[in-house]
Amino acid sequence: MVKRFIIVILLFLVLVGALGYQKYSSIQKQMSQQFVMPPDAVTTVTAHEEEWSPTLSAVGSIEPVKGVEVSTDLNGIVTQIGFESGKPVKQGDLLVQLDITQEDAALRSAQARNDLAQLNQARSKELLAKNSASKADYDNAVAECRQAQAAVDEQKALISRKTIRAPFDGAAGIRKVNIGQYINPGTPLVDVTALDPLYVNFSLPQQYVSDLIPGREVDVTVEGVNSEPYKGQITALNSIIDASTRNIEIQGTLRNPDGKLLPGMFAKVEVRLTETTKVVAIPASSINYAPYGDTVYVVVDGKDMEGKPAKVVKIQPVKLGTSRGDQISVVSGLKTGDIVVTSGGFKLRPGGSVVIKNDVVPSNDPAPSPANS
Repeated sequence: MVKRFIIVILLFLVLVGALGYQKYSSIQKQMSQQFVMPPDAVTTVTAHEEEWSPTLSAVGSIEPVKGVEVSTDLNGIVTQIGFESGKPVKQGDLLVQLDITQEDAALRSAQARNDLAQLNQARSKELLAKNSASKADYDNAVAECRQAQAAVDEQKALISRKTIRAPFDGAAGIRKVNIGQYINPGTPLVDVTALDPLYVNFSLPQQYVSDLIPGREVDVTVEGVNSEPYKGQITALNSIIDASTRNIEIQGTLRNPDGKLLPGMFAKVEVRLTETTKVVAIPASSINYAPYGDTVYVVVDGKDMEGKPAKVVKIQPVKLGTSRGDQISVVSGLKTGDIVVTSGGFKLRPGGSVVIKNDVVPSNDPAPSPANS
């Protein structure tokens, strides 16, 4: 009985050993096989040379050609408001009327004295012609008449200063006073702004000063306002360079016939230079930006990890130039015919194999619409 039990145990150990050896051999075989990474899928574009008109881009601000915060230099009570907030006004339109009851009474009194002085002057002139009055009496009458007229003009000027009118054609802002309100000198009443034309102020580096001549065309785009750029031109350059930024301030003028642009808006300004240059242009999505230098991945013929012919990538340093829409120019580092990776570069490594799939590619439009930019 014991002998039979020992034989069963031995047979069981032999069976377990055989199975363990078989499993060990299988694992060793799998470990000896090298794992081959599958090629990464990328999109590409073939670099080619284009003629570009260099474009200088800047961030600008829309400013009014004529704009003023209307106030008064006299105190008084507001008796009338002659405009509606946000509505157009014409030059000379009444904006705010201050109380002129006292000034109006003083004007009538001065006018009465002026009328009497004119009558006295006329009588003195008749008497002088008849030698019934002296020349001195006539001169006194003339002086009194002039003083009376000056008093009338003074009261009229005072009334005019309390009658605030629009200084030019434009749009009124939101009113800042109410009827019956007592205001002091300098109290803001309303903003009046001319909306056509407008200024756009922006800055560019000093190395472009020679290209920024008055009359040079500018394109102005404001996000959410216009799909097509507003056309304008450079009208003035500052007389000094900003010592802290080495930029020069530039002022352009543009028409705003539809009144959609408003002072204070943030704008994108592009100055297109007339000279054309030949550049290699690629999509901006191709660039790998880094502090030590910008690079792209270029697809070349090579071998994969198994030694078979394949498409592989190499990293290529590039020097960038100006941009245009979705494109960016490469000053050096690429040549016509180079196959450049446009998407999928974040997962690549130099020498890695790739497969090109250009079914869906990144935008490469030199002038994209806002919906696609």
